[in-house]
Amino acid sequence: MVKFLLWCILFVLCWPLALLALVLYPIVWVLLLPFRIVGIAVGGVLSLIWALITLPARVLRKI
Repeated sequence: MVKFLLWCILFVLCWPLALLALVLYPIVWVLLLPFRIVGIAVGGVLSLIWALITLPARVLRKI
């Protein structure tokens, strides 16, 4: 909702820039999508490594 209100203000102040932003937003989103996917994958791998490193301590704590 905030983004829409900011876009409306931009549209009132400078409508060509607002229309350009409206057209370029999906293109930028698609271009940045691979980086988002890589970030999710790296986060998952780091979580797996952390779980494997802390596994012995968690097993010994339960004994």
